[in-house]
Amino acid sequence: MSALSLKYVALGDSSAVGVGARHGGYVEHLFQRLRRTRAGVGLLNVAVSGATSATVLSGQLSRATRARPHVVSLAVGINDLWRGVEPHQFESNLDQIARGIVDTGAPLVLANLPEMSLAPVARLVTHFLPMELLVARIREFNAAVARVVERHDLLGVDLHTPSRHELPNSTDYFSSDGFHPSDVGYTRMAEHFWPVLLEAADRGASTARATG
Repeated sequence: MSALSLKYVALGDSSAVGVGARHGGYVEHLFQRLRRTRAGVGLLNVAVSGATSATVLSGQLSRATRARPHVVSLAVGINDLWRGVEPHQFESNLDQIARGIVDTGAPLVLANLPEMSLAPVARLVTHFLPMELLVARIREFNAAVARVVERHDLLGVDLHTPSRHELPNSTDYFSSDGFHPSDVGYTRMAEHFWPVLLEAADRGASTARATG
């Protein structure tokens, strides 16, 4: 193996990029924590602001697989949610992404959607997306994520359950646009990812040592 003993590849949308924060998104927080606990950690973040599950599939997956990752993370779906993507199409896209990553041998950490009906922006879109419909769509999307996690034996991160407590009880979770997390919000996202990503990183490093 090369001096780079753990290659972390991140797929996703603006939350992985860190839009709305001064100190990076949840991916940067995770990378810095990995660097403090592991030697030789590298990051390739191919996430793009505005990404949907379809654009992750078409524009990010091939870059990720060519990088020969040791561990991969993905949180996507909020843009699908707003743009009217059907849950079955969202699930199909996630299925194809999961198959592509699993074929590399790297563990995939896949997160579900937070309860975005509690975000400030949700109050601004109720004229075209009623609150009850938004809540129902989030539930359907998260059911799709759960099926993909089980189907492909992935490592799942639950952002939804803690968000139901964190979002109503925090005045600084979101940035000024009421949609993207703030530095505080991204830190909390990273906290929920961290134990799962660490488990995935240990698996990926073990596989790399066995095959390197």
